[in-house]
Amino acid sequence: MTGGAWRRHLESYLSLRRAVGFAMRREGRLLQDFVEHLERRGDDAPVSQVAVEWASAGAESWHARRLGIVRGFLTMVSAAEPGVDVPGAGLVRTPKRPTPRILAPHEILALMEAARALGPRGALRPHTVATVIGLLASCGLRSGEAVRLDVGHVDLVGDPPCLEIQHTKFRKSRLVPLHPTTADALRTYARQRRDLGYDGLSSAFFVSERGDRLNHDVLARTFAQLARRLGLRGPVGTRGVSLHKLRHSFAVARLAAWAEQGVAVRDRLPALAVYLGHVQPGDTYWYLTATPSVLEPAAARFEAFVDGRGARHD
Repeated sequence: MTGGAWRRHLESYLSLRRAVGFAMRREGRLLQDFVEHLERRGDDAPVSQVAVEWASAGAESWHARRLGIVRGFLTMVSAAEPGVDVPGAGLVRTPKRPTPRILAPHEILALMEAARALGPRGALRPHTVATVIGLLASCGLRSGEAVRLDVGHVDLVGDPPCLEIQHTKFRKSRLVPLHPTTADALRTYARQRRDLGYDGLSSAFFVSERGDRLNHDVLARTFAQLARRLGLRGPVGTRGVSLHKLRHSFAVARLAAWAEQGVAVRDRLPALAVYLGHVQPGDTYWYLTATPSVLEPAAARFEAFVDGRGARHD
C-alpha cells in the first residue's frame, strides 16, 4: 500500500475517533510518525513487523501504549485492506505500574493546615490552595478538572449539591455529587472569595492572586513545596507525593470503606469508575493493588472480570 493510501486511512481514522469524542492529539501525532516510518521502510516491509519495531522505540514504559495506539489504527485499516496484518497485543512487554503512594487522612489534614499558613497575609491564596487540596481528597477529581471549574459549574444549592465536570481527560462531562461537608467547605471558600474582593474578576471558581484562573503548574509546585516541608516528599529534583496522589487516596479510601462495610466491592467498581471519570471499569481496578489486605479477595474476583481487556490508567 502506498504512502498516500496510508495517509488517507489515517485521516479517516482520526476523523472517526474525534467524531465519537476522543481528542486524539497525542495519538494523532504518534500515528503520523508511524505512517512516516512505514513510508521509510517501503511497501514490501511486513506491516505487523514494522508496527512492533516502531512501538519498541523510545522509553520502554511507552512500548505497550504505542503498540496499542497503532493496533487500533491497523484494525480499522485491515477492514478495508484485508492484506494488512494487525500485530498481537502481547508482542511488547507491559511494564508493571508501581503501587501508588496513598496519603493518610492525617497527612491530608496536615497539608491543608500548611496551605492555610501560606502568604501573603489577607490574600485569598491560602484559602484557595487549602480548599483545592480538600476537594481533590474528598471527590477524587483530577487536579486539572478542579482548576477548570467555573462558578457556573459549582451547584451548592441543589439537592444534592454537585459539580459539573467538563473538558475531562476523555472529553466526557459528568456530574459529581458532593458530600455535605465538602459542599460546606466550598460555600465557605465562595464567601471568602467575595469578602476579600475577588468576585467578578474571573469566571473561574478557584481564583489566582492576579484575579484570573488558578494556574495548574503553580498549584502543583506549591503542593510539592508543602509536601516537602512536611517530610512527605524528598529534596528538590526528586519525585514524590503530588496532587494526583490525592485522587489515588480518595479511590483507595472509598474501596476500603466499602470492604469494611461488607459491601461487594466488585459490584460497586463500575459506579466508582463513573464518579472518577474513567472510560472503563478496568481502569479503576488498578487501585485495588494499593489497598489493605482486606480487599485482596475482592481484587482476585475482579481480576477475572477485567482479564484480557487491557487497561489505561490516569
